[in-house]
Amino acid sequence: MNEIINEANRCLKCKRPLCKEGCPVRTPVPEVMQLFLEGEIIKAGEMLFSNNPLSVVCSLICPHEKNCLGHCVLNKKGTPISFFSVENYISSFYLEKFDSKTIEKNGLNVGIIGTGPAGLTLAIILAKRGFNITLFDSRDKIGGVLRYGIPDFRLPKTILDKLLELMKSLGIVFRPNTLVGQTITLDDMLNDGYDAIFIGTGVWKPNSLRIKGESLGHVHYAIDYLKNPAVYDLGKEVLVIGAGNVAMDAARTILRQNHSNVNVIFFRGEDQVTASNHELQLAKVDGVKMRYFLNTVEIQKDGIIVEPVIEKVLEDGSKQYINDSDNAYKIPCDNVIIAIGQGPLENITKTTKDLEASKKGLIETKGYGITTKSGVFAAGDIVTGPKTVVEAVAYTKGVAVQIEKYCYEKYNMPLREDLQKQIEYFESLKIQ
Repeated sequence: MNEIINEANRCLKCKRPLCKEGCPVRTPVPEVMQLFLEGEIIKAGEMLFSNNPLSVVCSLICPHEKNCLGHCVLNKKGTPISFFSVENYISSFYLEKFDSKTIEKNGLNVGIIGTGPAGLTLAIILAKRGFNITLFDSRDKIGGVLRYGIPDFRLPKTILDKLLELMKSLGIVFRPNTLVGQTITLDDMLNDGYDAIFIGTGVWKPNSLRIKGESLGHVHYAIDYLKNPAVYDLGKEVLVIGAGNVAMDAARTILRQNHSNVNVIFFRGEDQVTASNHELQLAKVDGVKMRYFLNTVEIQKDGIIVEPVIEKVLEDGSKQYINDSDNAYKIPCDNVIIAIGQGPLENITKTTKDLEASKKGLIETKGYGITTKSGVFAAGDIVTGPKTVVEAVAYTKGVAVQIEKYCYEKYNMPLREDLQKQIEYFESLKIQ
């Protein structure tokens, strides 16, 4: 606790807070810090929660070095403020004390498909504004990628359980184990009286290497492995192909679950690793071995065949990469985990008329989440591809405004003054 107070006291409460400017949801850091130090922790928690319903989550898994921490003015002179540690303390406390109060219902109904970061954010925002919300998810518990894609040692799932309790207190209904797009379609939902529908189903289809051996029994995809690591027996030597955050999560989980030796294989150098530097360094500390400039060309029963990649710096400063197939060799292993990204499932886009998607299967939108089908909105990874949680929250806040505007105009209801201001604010950002 003393460390939390010390961090709050160290904060300079800047008049122009660069930490706020560097945060995708523009968290009011100085105001929160001041309220906390004045003993107004509930007010501080309310400020955080109103600005970002997933504040407690973001405090744990945000790439802080790119956001608040990385923009702190003290980076120029010394040690930046670890605001996220104070944020976590306040937000955790606030969740325990949350009072839903009495919310006047507006009679409007919104169906939300997917309970990942975007779906949860939207559900809470609209429920607080009086909407009747029904959440649909293909799994038995809420959270999406937060529950089934991020290890418990990074994000305890008790936080998501607490959020579910909070949402129930807001009158939100959760319908689990329901895959929308097959037995139930979007048109069914619209016919059943939903005034608007939101799609936030994420990206759950793993990308393939398209090489020989990928269908063998000891080969697994990271996004599938992370759903339930306990069911996998991976042996002593495991290779992870890919170097994004999902690859790091998988590698670190393997070390904890199986006590295996884990090597990460990447076809470029460390400077091109797509995982955050924070996650990369933690993986190294945990014992993950990084092996760079190796292109995987085949998977065999007892290992993988790789060829060295030669990096050449050209006269103009650009780099050229050449696969040295003449010196290919085998790296032995017991199991292989493939972590080279993922794309969207198409159970909704393939069964819904007038809902356009890109060649990659991502839902096409304009402005904030407006799809090509009237009354249907979308946000999160299903629109942008894999992004951070805080980026999903920031975008979804704009989508909430668009849904509210659409529903009010649908029934010729007057726009509240605060809603009109929010519409003008998000339109000023000119998001396409």
